[in-house]
Amino acid sequence: MKNPWKTLSNKQVYDNPWITVSHRDVITPGDTKGIYGLVHFKNIAVGILPLDKDGNTWIVGQYRYTLEEYSWEIPEGGCEIGENPLDAAKRELKEETGIIAQKWTKILDLNTSNSVTDEIGVAYIAERLEFGEAEPEDSEDLIVRKLPFKELVEMTMRGEIKDALSICTILKANLLLNASNQV
Repeated sequence: MKNPWKTLSNKQVYDNPWITVSHRDVITPGDTKGIYGLVHFKNIAVGILPLDKDGNTWIVGQYRYTLEEYSWEIPEGGCEIGENPLDAAKRELKEETGIIAQKWTKILDLNTSNSVTDEIGVAYIAERLEFGEAEPEDSEDLIVRKLPFKELVEMTMRGEIKDALSICTILKANLLLNASNQV
């Protein structure tokens, strides 16, 4: 489909190692002048749902500065553009939980918030798990929690999981696993 938007100007107003923010003067699809702000992410978001043979999973909790609240999420991290997202997912799972998985299944591609950002995310189910020591980054103060996957689905449905990549991954995995009667 043809792009109905026309960009008249594009000015970068902020840049750091993770994002660039730009201000754009545009002609809208309704043929009126307007403005648009775009947050460009320099990484791909990767999320991992680890599952053991007994139907358990692991989530991580951390205080999110942007929200000023504590958040429970699936293990997640950033994948540099050009890096293989699966390699980044393996690294993030080990880093945040100490888990190494032998089986990986990609289940999701998504746009995280397509009205203001071009960020994309991918998610995997990780299985056949081995356990070691977590190696969180200096900026992370994580709590790792083991729980039955069914309990995680219930937490999501009650609104206790609010992270978009986590919600989408958990609910899609639930549908896929119920369809195959694995959980």
